[in-house]
Amino acid sequence: MPKIIAAVMGTLLVAATASQALAQPLPTAAPESVGMSSQRLENIDAFFKREIAQNRVPGAVVAIARDGKLIYFKAFGYADKEKNLPATTDMIFQLASMTKIMATVGALTLTEQGRLPLQAKLSQYFPAFAEMKVGVPSPDGKITTVPMKREILIHDLFRHTSGLTYGGRPDGSSPIAALYPSGGAASYIGTSRDLVDTLVKLPLVHQPGSVFEYSLSMDVLGAVVEDVTQKSLGEHLSQVLYQPLKMTDTSFVVPSDKRNRIARPLAINPINGKPQSIASLDRQTTFNCAGSCAFGSMGDYIRFGQMLLNGGSLEGVQILSPSTVALMTSNHLGPEIVNRVGNIEPHRQGYGFGLGVAVRTQAGLAAVPGNVGEYSWNGANGTGFFADPKAGLVVAYGTAAPGEIRKYYREQVQDLVYGALTR
Repeated sequence: MPKIIAAVMGTLLVAATASQALAQPLPTAAPESVGMSSQRLENIDAFFKREIAQNRVPGAVVAIARDGKLIYFKAFGYADKEKNLPATTDMIFQLASMTKIMATVGALTLTEQGRLPLQAKLSQYFPAFAEMKVGVPSPDGKITTVPMKREILIHDLFRHTSGLTYGGRPDGSSPIAALYPSGGAASYIGTSRDLVDTLVKLPLVHQPGSVFEYSLSMDVLGAVVEDVTQKSLGEHLSQVLYQPLKMTDTSFVVPSDKRNRIARPLAINPINGKPQSIASLDRQTTFNCAGSCAFGSMGDYIRFGQMLLNGGSLEGVQILSPSTVALMTSNHLGPEIVNRVGNIEPHRQGYGFGLGVAVRTQAGLAAVPGNVGEYSWNGANGTGFFADPKAGLVVAYGTAAPGEIRKYYREQVQDLVYGALTR
């Protein structure tokens, strides 16, 4: 049996290696030329080969750039194991919450134009938000409400301090969270305006500006962007981000001629043995939700990440100013705000939150290596991204792993990448 597994893995590696003939997303360099070890990078190969052989994940794509050079870009395993389709580096992933970072950039282009100030009240765009109340659960399960101490600001949407929440999350706060749609359900609620109309009828879970509560805030921000631009979020992002950066495989709708490149999960969750799926692979969301609805390749995402690390530009194309990127990737959770980033990302103790990204604020506490100033976010379907300005490092990886195992990969990939640094 081990010989059979080895033969299969060898075949898949040949197929994945052949995919490297595809156009490279960034200029390439040898790992040693930028202070990384080729030998140590092979630990990534060995790790994912083991995971695939043990049927814990169907496949993966990992892209690593340092000092602006692509030094590692490989695919492993399968794009679709049931159909025996091998993984390729241009495999398209459902990005889930990695959509949020791109939506943040799209919104900040409007801020730079004087069309979306961070201190603007949300009610300026959707007046009903001025009338929201804050829920107060009692021991018997009943919910009473009190007035907001201040209104929700656009700033609150970027940093998840609006008082909104997600339904259906294990870290959801109190019975109030049970009233909210989950992220997946919200993307099928109708239009972005329909989502707004649903949320304004619910109580907030916290006073605005008081607690970091991961939430539907970014979906509401996407609705604001649509209101300001009078375009769909997809149209806006295409014009200000995807087209200028040549992110040709990133969109909210995968064209029919690219659907054979979609990464699909194992039918059975390897942790609990239950059936698993990613609904939006075969059921189109009803609007371009900013919180979780985009698709894209890791080649596209490493270009996006390199643009951020460069201070907002790539190959002579300026998306944001360096000052705006610095603002985005700084911690925005002051001492007056309860920081719960570690509640949803257990390995990210010692992180704050900027505009759309987690930001490392301490050298210690976290369960992963990295430098103060490193910023990141992940996707619930098994994708991840982080950038470390001090190390000159950008990493994007994709697995079709929507279960709890995705959190294991978040930690392992970061360990493996930093373990390959030689300076």
